[in-house]
Amino acid sequence: MGLLARKSITELQHEAGETGEGSLRRVLTASNLTLLGIGAIIGAGIFVLTGTAAALYAGPAVMWSFVLAGSGCLFAGLCYAEFASMIPIAGSAYTYGYATLGEFVAWIIGWDLVLEYLFGASTVAVGWSGYFGAFLHRNGIDLPAGWMSAPLTVEGTHHLTRVPGGVMNLPAIVLILLMTVLLVIGIKESARFNNVIVYIKIAIVLLVIGFGFFHVTKANWHPFVPPNTGGFGNFGWSGVVRGAGVVFFAYIGFDAVSTAAQEAKNPQKDMPVGILLSLAICTVLYILMSLVITGLAHYTTLNVPHPVAFALENIPALSWLTYLVEIGAIMGLASVVLVMLMGQPRIFFSMARDGLLPPVFGKVHPKFKTPYVTTIVTGVIAAIVAGIFPVAILGELVSIGTLLAFVIVCAGVIVLRYRSPNMVRPFKTPFVPLVPILGILICGGLMAGLPGETWYRLIIWMGIGFLIYFFYGRTHSKVQRGIGAATD
Repeated sequence: MGLLARKSITELQHEAGETGEGSLRRVLTASNLTLLGIGAIIGAGIFVLTGTAAALYAGPAVMWSFVLAGSGCLFAGLCYAEFASMIPIAGSAYTYGYATLGEFVAWIIGWDLVLEYLFGASTVAVGWSGYFGAFLHRNGIDLPAGWMSAPLTVEGTHHLTRVPGGVMNLPAIVLILLMTVLLVIGIKESARFNNVIVYIKIAIVLLVIGFGFFHVTKANWHPFVPPNTGGFGNFGWSGVVRGAGVVFFAYIGFDAVSTAAQEAKNPQKDMPVGILLSLAICTVLYILMSLVITGLAHYTTLNVPHPVAFALENIPALSWLTYLVEIGAIMGLASVVLVMLMGQPRIFFSMARDGLLPPVFGKVHPKFKTPYVTTIVTGVIAAIVAGIFPVAILGELVSIGTLLAFVIVCAGVIVLRYRSPNMVRPFKTPFVPLVPILGILICGGLMAGLPGETWYRLIIWMGIGFLIYFFYGRTHSKVQRGIGAATD
């Protein structure tokens, strides 16, 4: 067997139907999966990145930035939906890559997904900590400053420096550990918790959109596409493109739905619904919210950590909504952390079952039926990163990791259509190969627009992953030993 040895689709489908002590519990419905997707998507993007992208790159045309980023996610989402219906097993893009493009590509994408879920959870937890501290301050409670900030920060693009007085970001650590405990207890309990939060934050978002549209100042929308100031990405249509790369982080999470495939009651039907419906709902909400806040406040004033609340503060009649927005941000970001912490252990779970990681990573709790070892490991590492390290430097790594996963999934659909055209597909990506190619071009283009430093860090990260694969994964791989390998 070589580096491109593939795992048999038949074997994967057999694993998906397994029950017993070592299997995950199928308890999630289509509505649970849709709400998991919304829980992962609506968070930092709608409460933070909208203002940043508008103020620095796109102006009111940030709406088009969301459309561009959302279209790339749509094309990738259609490809995810086809795979999720065919291979309803934990592992997401890692598993899809294993079945179509080979073991080495699968390892690359599995290691790459660590950037999306584990470090993504850390990044969002720090954002949650900021909103939580502001909420406490508004209510007359101030935590010690040293326990609200990480001890390290970044100067320029790479230089780590000590923050005077900084001890650790304790609220971010506590949040991650609480979410980890919840995920160990059970996926159904986690889904119920997420559902409640999602209903609350959607209600708050709809209140902002509904009341905000009656108070917009149309002059703030002119010019809708501010003229370019001389360089690529500095407003104009190039600014819309650069803004799309920034707000792409806002869409990270919809693919986390596919990591729960092995816990869905009817994955062939429910997985495509959960992926595509959550993506569609969030895209519409992003577009409407971007229009409202750029109509309430001039885009040049929105480069603040809390742009939605800031825009509402400009309108005395809407000041009552500011308090609700802060609550919505706190709850919304918490649910994003929950879903990202849910996704990463299931990637590790699948890799361990394939022999690419030690067997302990594939252990399922005998009572709770959750991958508790990988959940605890993920939670502890994410808490350390969020509490001590400057996670801002990891934000673009999260984006580039996710974009690479999307590119591979889109390519996988094309490969499998030609390799196995007669295979049963409960959901079929439309207009193949056009849709996958568009997904590859858009996601690849957004990757190309990221800074060179981000690419260097990705290369270093992948180098660490290659060492693990060649020194452990390849020698312990079940497929390399002929177990469950594709023969076509």
